Amino acid sequence: MLLFLAGPIGYCAYLAFTDMQLTGQATSSFVGLENFRRAFQDSDFLNAVVLTLVFTLLSSIVGQNTLGLLLAGLMQRASKAVRSVTGAVVICAWVVPEIVAGFLLYTFFHKEGTLNSILDWLHLPSQNWLYTLPILAVSFANIWRGTAFSMLIYSAALSEIPTEVSESAQVDGANGIKRIWYITLPMIRRSIGTNLMLNTLQTLSVFGLIWAMTRGGPGNRSTTLPVFMYDQAFNKALIGYGTAVALLLLVVGALFSLVYLRLMREEV
Repeated sequence: MLLFLAGPIGYCAYLAFTDMQLTGQATSSFVGLENFRRAFQDSDFLNAVVLTLVFTLLSSIVGQNTLGLLLAGLMQRASKAVRSVTGAVVICAWVVPEIVAGFLLYTFFHKEGTLNSILDWLHLPSQNWLYTLPILAVSFANIWRGTAFSMLIYSAALSEIPTEVSESAQVDGANGIKRIWYITLPMIRRSIGTNLMLNTLQTLSVFGLIWAMTRGGPGNRSTTLPVFMYDQAFNKALIGYGTAVALLLLVVGALFSLVYLRLMREEV
C-alpha cells in the first residue's frame, strides 16, 4: 500500500505544487498554490468540472443505478431462461475492456454508424451524434458498459428481502409502488449507497471510453476532468498543472464518498 498507493499519491501531491514540465525545462521549482489558482481561473477547467458532474449524474447516479435496479427487479420475476440470457448480455458489456467499448460505441454513434442506419431504415431524421450531443453519447456509452455492476449488486440485495414481508404488505392492501417505496427501497438502502459510491468513483475516473469516442471534443464539449488532466499533463507537457487537476479530482471523489457514507449511516 505504501509503495504502490501512498507513495505515488504523495509524489503527485508534491508535483502539484511545482511548475514541472515534460519538455523545455531543465529544473522545476516550488510555486505553492499557483497551479490551483490557475485552475479556478481557467474557463476550460471550469467547463470540465461542469461536464464531469453532468456525465456522472446522467451515466452513474441516474443511468446505471436506476437501470441496474430495474433490471434486477425484473429478473427476479422472470423465468430462468430469461434471467440467464439477460444476465449474459448485460454482463458481456461489462467485461469488455473500456477502450474496446469506446470503439464499439463510436461505431454505433458515428454519422455513418449503426444508430443512424436504424433511423434511416425507420425513415426518422439522423444526425452526427458525436458532434451534436457528445456528452450524451459518452454518457449512454458508460450506462451501457457499467449497468451490469449495479444489476449484480441489486440482485444480491433483493434476494435477501424476506418474501413474507412483501406478502404481508400485499395482504394489507399495499400496491406495487407502495411496496417498492416503503419496503423494498428502505431495506436495500445500504446497498443503494454502496452501489452509488462505487459507481460514482468509477465514473469520475473514466478516461478511455471518452478518449476513444470523442477525445474530449468537438472543441471541449465532452472534456471531463480526466481528459482535461491528460491533455494538460501529457499533450501540453504541464505535469505540475495536470497533477494539480488530478488532486482536485481526488477531492471531488472524496466529497462524493463522504456524502454517500453519511447517507449509509444507520439511523439512530
